[in-house]
Amino acid sequence: MIFQLRPFRIADTNPLVKHANNPKIAANLTDKFPHPYTQEHALHFIQNAMKHSPSNVLAITIDDEVVGGIGIHPQDDIQRKNAELGYWLAEQHWGKGIVSAAIPLMVEYGFKNFDIDRIFARPFGTNIASQKVLEKSGFKLEARFEKTLLKNGFLLDELVYAIRR
Repeated sequence: MIFQLRPFRIADTNPLVKHANNPKIAANLTDKFPHPYTQEHALHFIQNAMKHSPSNVLAITIDDEVVGGIGIHPQDDIQRKNAELGYWLAEQHWGKGIVSAAIPLMVEYGFKNFDIDRIFARPFGTNIASQKVLEKSGFKLEARFEKTLLKNGFLLDELVYAIRR
């Protein structure tokens, strides 16, 4: 399956809502990723994503339709040489290798465009698919914090995976 990474556009609002408004996607992300996912959420997200140059959040598209997103979030203060990686993909495209292919592209993009030495991701302990895709992309498990995250009424393990320049 051919996909592309590109900056978000205002025209992506409807496809973003169509694909992001899924409780199975929200279940594996922080509570900052809302459910239900509305037009207002999409527009606010896209407008915020468009403010950055170079863009740190890119749309995952198939046939130029947004089906997911992937981002590098540079940290500040004493963590300024680090950036957090986040991503999601429309459910109908799970298991097709899209995220496995997108992560290395975003890692390369992040190291090229930002003054960072380490990119980390923090999947939930219950998100085995995300753990596997990070490992496949060369990320190493650095830490596991037991029952530190509260999501939908459950305490979940937080894992920290990272890759270095």
